[in-house]
Amino acid sequence: MNSSLIGKIEKAKRYAQERGRVSFQEFRVTFRGENDLHAVGFREGRWQCTCDFFADRELCSHTMALEKILGDMLPTAAISGAVLI
Repeated sequence: MNSSLIGKIEKAKRYAQERGRVSFQEFRVTFRGENDLHAVGFREGRWQCTCDFFADRELCSHTMALEKILGDMLPTAAISGAVLI
């Protein structure tokens, strides 16, 4: 294996452990809920979800789960404060 590639692999491992280096600005995922698939996204500092609960409250179990999963990789303003799990 090329020695420069080995260096890049080692750097990637270190970066992966230092999650504070990453901050999501925008993304879209499919979230498989208990009853249906939902499109969940994050854009311009705001969450989006296609579930009915989110339509009323701009917060739902899908967005809260992603907040928990992504943790400090989200901008502080994206954290709802409801993530107590």
